[in-house]
Amino acid sequence: MTTMTKSMESLLDAIPEEYRKDYKRFVRAMDILTKEPEPQVGQTPKELIWTKNKAKLYRYQPAKTKTNKVPILMIYALINKPYILDLAPGSSLIEYLTDKGHDVYLLDWGTPGYEDRHMKLDDYVLDYIPRAVKKVLRTSGADEISLLGYCIGGTLTAIFTALHPNLPIKNIVFLTSPFDFSDAGLFTNWVDERYFNLDLMVDTFGNIPGETIDFGNKLLKPIVNSVGPYISLIDRADNTEFVKNWALLQKWVGDGIPFPGEAYRQWIGEFYQKNKLIKDELYIRGQQVQLKNIKANVLNIAADRDHIAVPQQTERLMDKISSKDKTFKLLRAGHVSVTVGKGAAKNTYPLIEQWVSEHSQ
Repeated sequence: MTTMTKSMESLLDAIPEEYRKDYKRFVRAMDILTKEPEPQVGQTPKELIWTKNKAKLYRYQPAKTKTNKVPILMIYALINKPYILDLAPGSSLIEYLTDKGHDVYLLDWGTPGYEDRHMKLDDYVLDYIPRAVKKVLRTSGADEISLLGYCIGGTLTAIFTALHPNLPIKNIVFLTSPFDFSDAGLFTNWVDERYFNLDLMVDTFGNIPGETIDFGNKLLKPIVNSVGPYISLIDRADNTEFVKNWALLQKWVGDGIPFPGEAYRQWIGEFYQKNKLIKDELYIRGQQVQLKNIKANVLNIAADRDHIAVPQQTERLMDKISSKDKTFKLLRAGHVSVTVGKGAAKNTYPLIEQWVSEHSQ
C-alpha cells in the first residue's frame, strides 16, 4: 500500500510485533497527507449558463431523460465552496437528482475579492437570486421552479421568497438552514454584542477570511474537529474507501472562501445579535421581510448532530410560514454528513428526490 524508506524499515524491525500494524498505518497516513494528489471533485457534467460578478449559474446534464418538468435551483451558502453538493460519484446530491431525471441548476457565489467587501445580503437577495431564477425558467422552459437552499443559502432563499410572493416558486427545500437565532449554541455567546466588536472586525479585515470562519466552526467541538480527523485517518489508513472519502471531505473543509465584509456585518449583527428575521424586523433595501409570505410547498430538513445550525434554529420556521403543505424532518446526521457519505445517500437524497417529485406533478 505504501513504500517505506530504508530508515523506516529499520525502525519497523525495532518495533515490537504487536505495534507494527499501528506503525504501518501511521506511515500510510503520512503518505496520504504529503504525497497523495488532491482528489477530483464536482464531476457531474455541467454547463455555465449565466454569470454576474464572481457568481456563476450552472446547469447539470441529466444522466437519463429528463422526467421532471419543474427545475431545481440550488442556492449555496456564502462560506466554503458548493461542490459539497457534488463531492464525488456516489456521494453527490446533484448526481442523484440528475440520475433521477431532474433538471438541476446551481448558483455558485464564487470567491469574493477585496473589491467585493461592500457586498450586502441585499445584493444577493435582490440582484443575484431573482436573475438566476429568471434564467432557469427561461432555459428550462418551465412555468414553475423548485428551490433548494443549503445552510446560509437556505436563509437567503427564505428572505428572497418572502420578498417575491408572486414569483412561480412551487417547492422549497431548506437543508440545515438557520432562521431563529435566539439560541444558536456557543455562537450566541461568542458573538454577543457586549463582548464581540463586530464593527472593528469588519473594518479591519474588509472581508472576513475563510480561515477565520473555519476556525470558529471548529472551536464548537475543538478536539473532534481539529484532531479527530487525523486520528481517524491513522486508525483507518488501510481502509481504501475511508481514505478516499476522508481526502474528499478534507479538501472541501480546507477550501474556505472570504465572507464579504458588509454581508458579514449584517449576518452577525442583524441575525445572531438581534434575531431580526424571525421577529419580522429585518429590512432588505427598505422592504420588510415577513416569512408569512412564503406559501410554497416546504420541506425543512434539520440534522440532530448539527452544531452549526442547531435543529431549534431550523424548526422555528414552520410556525412562521403560510404554506399549506409543509414538512419538517430531523435526520440523524451532522451539518456536513447530511449531504455526503453513505448516510446521506441512504436517507437525505431519497427523501429530497421523492418529496420534490411528489410535489412537482
